[in-house]
Amino acid sequence: MLHYKKEKELILEEFSVDPNTGLSPKQVINQREVYGENKLPEEAEDPYWKVFLKNFKEPIVIVLLGAVVLSFLSSYYAFQIQNDPKHGVEALYEAIAILILILINACLGFWQEISARKSLNALKEMNNRQTTVLRDGQWQKIVATELVVGDIVRAQVGDFVEADVRWIEANELQVIESHLTGEADAIQKTTEVITETVEVGDRINMGFSGSTVSNGQGIGVVVGVGKDTELGNIAQLIQSVGSKKSPLQNTVSQLTKTLMLISGGIVVLTFIVGIIRAGEFSIDSITSVLSTSIALAVASIPDALPAVLSIVLTIGAAKMAKNKGLIKSLTSVETLGGTSYICSDKTGTLTKNEMTVVKFTANGTSYDVTGLGYAPKGSIKVLSDQKTNAQPFLYGAVLCNEATVKEVDGDYKPFGNPTEVALTVLGQKANVRKNDLLENETIIRTLPFTSDRKMMSVVIQNQDGYMLYTKGAPDVVLNQSQGVLVADKIDTRDHAKQQFNQTVEEYAEKALRTLAVAYRPLTKEQAMEASVEELEQELILTGVAGIIDPAREEVKESIKVLHEANVEVVMITGDHEKTARAIAYELGIVNDKQAPVIKGVELEEMTDDELFEKVKTTNVYARVSPEHKQRIVKQLQAHGEVVAMTGDGVNDAPALRVADIGIAMGIAGTEVTKDSADLILLDDKFTTIEKSVQSGRTIYGNIKNFMRHELTTNVAEVLSLLIGLFFFTHTIGNVPGSTPVLTALMVLWVNMVSDAVPSFSLGYDVAESDIMKEQPRDPKESVLANYTWSRVLIRGTVMGLVVFAAFYLAAKAGMSSNEAQTVAFLTLVYGQLWHVFDARSSKTLFRRNPFGNPRLLLAVGFAAISSFLVTIIPFFNTVMGTAPLTLPIYMMVIFIPALPTFVLSGIKEVFGIKIW
Repeated sequence: MLHYKKEKELILEEFSVDPNTGLSPKQVINQREVYGENKLPEEAEDPYWKVFLKNFKEPIVIVLLGAVVLSFLSSYYAFQIQNDPKHGVEALYEAIAILILILINACLGFWQEISARKSLNALKEMNNRQTTVLRDGQWQKIVATELVVGDIVRAQVGDFVEADVRWIEANELQVIESHLTGEADAIQKTTEVITETVEVGDRINMGFSGSTVSNGQGIGVVVGVGKDTELGNIAQLIQSVGSKKSPLQNTVSQLTKTLMLISGGIVVLTFIVGIIRAGEFSIDSITSVLSTSIALAVASIPDALPAVLSIVLTIGAAKMAKNKGLIKSLTSVETLGGTSYICSDKTGTLTKNEMTVVKFTANGTSYDVTGLGYAPKGSIKVLSDQKTNAQPFLYGAVLCNEATVKEVDGDYKPFGNPTEVALTVLGQKANVRKNDLLENETIIRTLPFTSDRKMMSVVIQNQDGYMLYTKGAPDVVLNQSQGVLVADKIDTRDHAKQQFNQTVEEYAEKALRTLAVAYRPLTKEQAMEASVEELEQELILTGVAGIIDPAREEVKESIKVLHEANVEVVMITGDHEKTARAIAYELGIVNDKQAPVIKGVELEEMTDDELFEKVKTTNVYARVSPEHKQRIVKQLQAHGEVVAMTGDGVNDAPALRVADIGIAMGIAGTEVTKDSADLILLDDKFTTIEKSVQSGRTIYGNIKNFMRHELTTNVAEVLSLLIGLFFFTHTIGNVPGSTPVLTALMVLWVNMVSDAVPSFSLGYDVAESDIMKEQPRDPKESVLANYTWSRVLIRGTVMGLVVFAAFYLAAKAGMSSNEAQTVAFLTLVYGQLWHVFDARSSKTLFRRNPFGNPRLLLAVGFAAISSFLVTIIPFFNTVMGTAPLTLPIYMMVIFIPALPTFVLSGIKEVFGIKIW
């Protein structure tokens, strides 16, 4: 309901509340039953068991679970029907091994999500703030969540507004609503009814939940609690946004479908060939052949893919955490690497949300002020040859001021109106402090700011007599002035006023908010008895301050790096058009001082098709609402862009949820914003986004490398098995024709140990090149794009041929079946361990330092030694079908498999063949 359009008396009557006594206990209970509690709607967290089971929904995991079931059935059939304990044990161990792998993957995903949840909860502040309410004729403090519609509440400087209220009394009341509007300025409140329809930021007779009182005091009647507040509306808007899949999830899903088709083809092919070889079509032959076919197909799937993917992403998440970026879901890690647009709120994200005086003119002299924010650190630099006395201006700015800044645990905390805080900090930089001045001067009258006068004044008594100091809107103060103080002389000429006006306009062009300061000597009679109107005239202008919410120091360089990385940065703010454009130009978001800016009112009039046409050429949006932010993000996504949205206010949360990756501020961000985000910046620094994008790109490159390595190995496995199936049809030496090149458990060992363990360590590789100079990848592009498939097939084919050749030559040399299979097994193992050094480069192995990743060397060493041990330990000889070999044979299977990798990589290095 539009309570701002109603007279306050009608609202009091609507809720049956007396403004002098408040609600009775009975009314409180009734109102709570009718309107609900003062709590925002929250999305229930999934219980731990659901979080764990969620990890079993991926297609490849489902395939592996099916493999576990089939392997158990195969084992049961071998034991109970065929009386074949050897095959039964193999199938049983295979099922257990795959199940362990699935559980490892699930535990990794569960651990990451729960860790992120715990870290996020640790960031949340306990929401136990209290508020002052009138009930049963008594003012009392209650927990904010106990407020009900109809309550009469009181708020003063420093208080939070804990529900949506309609003000019924306002005494110089100013409220900061930046969490909803994005504007840092305090809004002057009134009790007057508003007849026209206006946006939230212009509803000046309303107070909104989550706002803070910066000046004066007010009394209001609660008209909305919980989900019925403006905050509640945004929370519901957030929850209406569905979940989203990352580009990697999409491409892995597609890859999984391809692998499933290949596996299916292998099953069918092996089944057909097996039936033909059996020479009969009976239940026993079908069952036997089908069991063998499924075992081979399962062994050919990259079993370790889900686990390796989770571990590499976990490694990336850990790296980001060290850089102060908390990732809430693993898939968000690589999404960052594909980001092509970063849409950022201005206030508190690109700027500090700390009003600061950066320029001022006093006594005819211009000054620059260094040091940003509330810390009184910085210097004042004179911009002309002649320095004049700035004290009249500084005294007025500090004395006509009710704000303070206090140091708390090394941080400077502001108390009061942000503009007045800025003047207070300016005074401290100039060593002019109100408390020091009041040792020799006394404030005997205060004339508070009103929206009608647009000025505030104080009457001072000191040893020289009486003085009026005034500050306010420059045009208003100028109209009430008789002259301008220039070089310690009062210049009453029109030229002086024109010069002052020109300075104000120059500041405004630079998007600086301006505030004029003036004084007037008074007689005792005037000081004590004159009215406000009589006092605030015949003023002498001492100067004007240029105030801005400063850009964060590190942001400009970060934006430059992101632009070099071909990532566009877009500012979306609730602030004014001029301010938004000026800040965007200062930060380098746009390079034209007249760059186009689309305002919220223009967005309202645009269709989605019209916005679609303009969204790629617009980098600044001003005076926008949460719904507008969502529309902008969606239209960029319609262009195929991967969009990140940053912000800290509640008004940013819906857009964070709909973006491909939402980024929230961990310190200044509201809890609603953090809940909606995928990445939380624990240090609130925009540079962390830049580092996170770089990490995301590096991680994606590492994922691509390990998948190239994994799939090359799988091609080699499948090819060697298929060649054996088709061409090893007769007994050679001591090896029967039906003997597979590799046993199922040998293939599983390769996938899980000698392939997966080195793949994990690829997650620690640094970027191969300056990835922040490259284009963001196409989100629709497969992880195996850019000749990766051809490279996988060529290297896998050569490796597979070498493995089969090793098996065949071992058989020809008179070795037993187990020995020949062991030769093939070790040829595959050591071949892929050499290949991993080639897989970690998108170019050739000669382009990367083999000692650049110590973890990879350790992993290769572990895989090499453990694979050797399984050939000499009797337990593994029984389970896997391996056999000990002679020393010369061991030396051959270690070094001969290196030749294909070095030869193929050398050819590519010399001839630059892309598909190689």
